[in-house]
Amino acid sequence: MNAGESQRAPWIVGVSGASGTPYAAAVLRALLDAGEAVDLVVSRASRLTLLDETGISFRDAHWQDDLREWLSRGADGKPGTFDVDVSGVRYWNAGDLAAGPSSGSYPAKGMLVVPASTACVAGVALGLSKDLLQRAASVTLKERRPLVVAVRETPLNGQTLRHLVALDDAGASVVPASPAFYAGATHIQDLVDFVAGRVLDAAGVGHGLYRRWKGELGGGTAGR
Repeated sequence: MNAGESQRAPWIVGVSGASGTPYAAAVLRALLDAGEAVDLVVSRASRLTLLDETGISFRDAHWQDDLREWLSRGADGKPGTFDVDVSGVRYWNAGDLAAGPSSGSYPAKGMLVVPASTACVAGVALGLSKDLLQRAASVTLKERRPLVVAVRETPLNGQTLRHLVALDDAGASVVPASPAFYAGATHIQDLVDFVAGRVLDAAGVGHGLYRRWKGELGGGTAGR
């Protein structure tokens, strides 16, 4: 292991099976744009969602090509919208419970679960660790590292709400995938970027994904 590798401290990004793969793509692009190293865990269920929402099959043997194609697309599905360098990403199979992020001794800055399904929320809240995504999230909590859970479901039943409260009590930041409109959105990508930006805000990662509120009414419409 070389010196650069030993100093690598990535953000772990877990993508669960909830609808909302454009949110995950926007977060990943922003982390890479910020010069952050990323460890990626894609759940089995999220592969089906990704295929349904984008037509992309995420394959272990070709994950770099598939990831590059995914991240290059805009929220409207148009290919080639973004130019993305995925060399800063390390991919771990969700079934690999011996992977680096499964251990608290593995250096990581924290973890972002985006989007987070209600099943994923339940698994992390209950400490089930049924796959690497859930295990890495549990490790993040026990090591007192930042964990951001971008839950994407509606309506929420009482059981899920209790699980979210449990995660909040454990130190996680719960960020519902709820886009706002005061930032002057004119495109679906703007709404996606707002949610991605709030996820990164909760993690303390700098970005320029959306126009911030400055206490001035009408600011969001000024540039239209």
